[in-house]
Amino acid sequence: MPQVAALAKMVAKLRAENERLERLASTTAVLERAKGVVMAQTGCSSAAAYAELTQRARTGGRTLAEECWIALGEIPRGRFVPTARRPPESQDGSPPERSSPDGSPHDASPPDGSPPEGSVFDSARYTRHSTPRAAGRRSRTEADLLSGLGEALAGVTGTQELAERLLDNLAGPPVQADAVMIFLASADGTLELGGHAGTGAATAAQWRSVPPVSGIAALDVVRTGEPVWMEDVAEAARQYHLIGESAQRWPTRAWLPVTNGETVTAALGVLRTVGTPFGPGLRELLHRVAQLCAGSLHMCDGSSAPPPGRDAELVQAVFDALPGPAALLTPLRSPAGEVEDFRIDAAAPHSVDVAGRHGHQLVSLRVLECYPTMAGSPAWHGFLGTLETGRPYESGPLPYEEVVAGVRRLSTYSVRAARLGNRLVVTWVGHDPADRQQELLADLQRLGNLGWTDWNLVTDTITWSPQVYAIFDRDRALGPMTLEELPGRLLPEDLPAFARAVQSLLGDGTPVDHPFRCMTATGVKHLRLVAEAVQDAHGTPVEVRGFVQDLTAQRRAELALLESQQAVLAQRGVLQAERTVAARLQHALLPHPGRSLGLADLQVNVAYLPSHDDLNVGGDWYSAVEMPDGCVLFAVGDVAGHGIDAVATMAQLRFTAKGMVFTGSSLTGALHRLNTLLLHTHETHATATLVLGRYDPADRCLTWAQAGHLPPLLVRRGKTELLTPPEGILLGATLRPSFGEAACRLEPGDHLLLYTDGLVERPGEHLDVGFGRLADAAGTEYAKGGTGSLDALLTRLLPDEQLDDVCLLDVHLPPEGGGCGAGPSGAGSGAGPSAGAQR
Repeated sequence: MPQVAALAKMVAKLRAENERLERLASTTAVLERAKGVVMAQTGCSSAAAYAELTQRARTGGRTLAEECWIALGEIPRGRFVPTARRPPESQDGSPPERSSPDGSPHDASPPDGSPPEGSVFDSARYTRHSTPRAAGRRSRTEADLLSGLGEALAGVTGTQELAERLLDNLAGPPVQADAVMIFLASADGTLELGGHAGTGAATAAQWRSVPPVSGIAALDVVRTGEPVWMEDVAEAARQYHLIGESAQRWPTRAWLPVTNGETVTAALGVLRTVGTPFGPGLRELLHRVAQLCAGSLHMCDGSSAPPPGRDAELVQAVFDALPGPAALLTPLRSPAGEVEDFRIDAAAPHSVDVAGRHGHQLVSLRVLECYPTMAGSPAWHGFLGTLETGRPYESGPLPYEEVVAGVRRLSTYSVRAARLGNRLVVTWVGHDPADRQQELLADLQRLGNLGWTDWNLVTDTITWSPQVYAIFDRDRALGPMTLEELPGRLLPEDLPAFARAVQSLLGDGTPVDHPFRCMTATGVKHLRLVAEAVQDAHGTPVEVRGFVQDLTAQRRAELALLESQQAVLAQRGVLQAERTVAARLQHALLPHPGRSLGLADLQVNVAYLPSHDDLNVGGDWYSAVEMPDGCVLFAVGDVAGHGIDAVATMAQLRFTAKGMVFTGSSLTGALHRLNTLLLHTHETHATATLVLGRYDPADRCLTWAQAGHLPPLLVRRGKTELLTPPEGILLGATLRPSFGEAACRLEPGDHLLLYTDGLVERPGEHLDVGFGRLADAAGTEYAKGGTGSLDALLTRLLPDEQLDDVCLLDVHLPPEGGGCGAGPSGAGSGAGPSAGAQR
């Protein structure tokens, strides 16, 4: 049968793999022992010993195993080792002692120094049988100890067995060890006690986990990579926390780093009851012992992965709260460094393998043991890539074939892997068609806040999906609402239309899409019923299918939007009415001239353009008037803000400034009084900028002062220049302002432009850019002494969307013989008014 043949193939494959592993174990033992011999002979490290053996084999044309046996043939014979294990430790870890008849302890070995009774000897290793003094009666060379230790450590499968084998081989001379401890370094900086021998159960339990604190010799060794030699108990106790219930229990102690490449992965502790120091030769020997331990730690459990440690416990605590499957994987590497498998160090409760194990049952198992067909899959290669590069791996839907209870099943998963230290955090989502459809249907109902209903008219049974219960705020234990209950929940004004829609559905099968309001436990809800009837062969409805949707949030948003629109329209009407009043007031106070003004020997053109904002009126203003003494007064100002308040402040400043200058006040004096006026106008607290100028036609000199306003622009023979402004700060800013005056003599053909900031300012642009733009446009427009056009100038300067009001005065001294009112020049054309005209 095909099943029997497949089973036979599997058995043969497993038998061949078992034989391969046995050969590998025997070869590894020979290799480790030969490395110990070379280390003893040359004083090199474990890695260097392996390289030396490999080089010898290559040079001699032999295999590595043959070279190892040649190296072992150089070991002197006659070493000994007892087959019996050492006696069990007492509770405190001290070895049992035999007492003489007078009660004093004595050596367990016979007086002639022979091995303990019941032991047999060969050339492999030496094991302590009783006390260190018994072992001390036979000394061994360094080569003997390292070679025997290499063979003893070759077959270890865990750190606890490693510690026991170390103590077996280090108990006698020259080391005379009484206890051995191996602390493994974790990623979070803590130390975990991986193995111990001779310490006693109580001491081992006390030092099972060491946090990353100061004063721990093993931690210093792992951090610095340097050994710690404790040969003075009193001195060591002042610097470190000593292991053991008594500091005098082990008078001398040694802590050595165990390195894998350049990384310290563990700390090896050798504790002795003898008080003699560690000599240079003994220290070198223990360094080589630590190097041998590095290879054994690498081979423990068939991987280089350390025990899960506390970081895996923290990850497991997070996984326990996850709603989906997830696992923390530690790579298991071959001696060559290749990833052979992954160990599961943490798993979420919803993680399930092909055997039905889930959650914590998967912890410590191998990935290929739980998911055999993963090897070589795209996800497997993705794991390896993430482990190497650190870039997260995320797959699309991947097919995964597995056999569950003898049935072949093809599933689809999406897998994601991210590196966490030297581990991987893997999550996956199954895409079973039926389950996926249920998930999508549930998501659809939740996101759309709707649920389906089914009413069987034959059996008079009603079925609701879970979301319908949530919509009606109804306990699922009560079951669906009957047709007799539903009308009582509707608002009375909605009941007649709802009844007509249901009667049409049941009578002639007309589909229903009807909104209604319903009373629930949380208040009135706006709902929508969409339903259709299923008819039999005679056209009689036998079933009604549909859905109920909660539109409460949508209706509330629509009502809020409607209220906002109404409020905006009302506010717009108020603002429009206010603007109309402000515009009429502004026009009454500041009439716009339709043509050029002839004042003294000057020709003055005025342009005033409101902003494109049709809801606000600005506070820009101007004045140009001929005074009784024949001089001409010019003013251009800008009040901060918009609306009626700005227009009122503008009118106040315009008429007050003219009145003060007409009655004999100086320009700076007028500015001082206007500043006081604004500061004591408590209704508005406005600020404003202003430039005042008095032109004397006798000497054609313009004297001017300013309060925080932009400087005038002089255009002379096609060249432009911004006048240097005298001292002055905006009106309404301070109680004690300071203002100065400046003078400018006009020449025939000159144009002097006075303007407000809307002409040159742009959002996000430096003001110098606007000045440059104005100078370029004016220079072009008034080239070769021409009169120019304000319309053309404004077209050059203003953008399509004008954001602020603009006021512009062009004060022009015509050339000799040109006349003050000749020709069109600005917003209008024709002869100017008489010399006494004013604005």
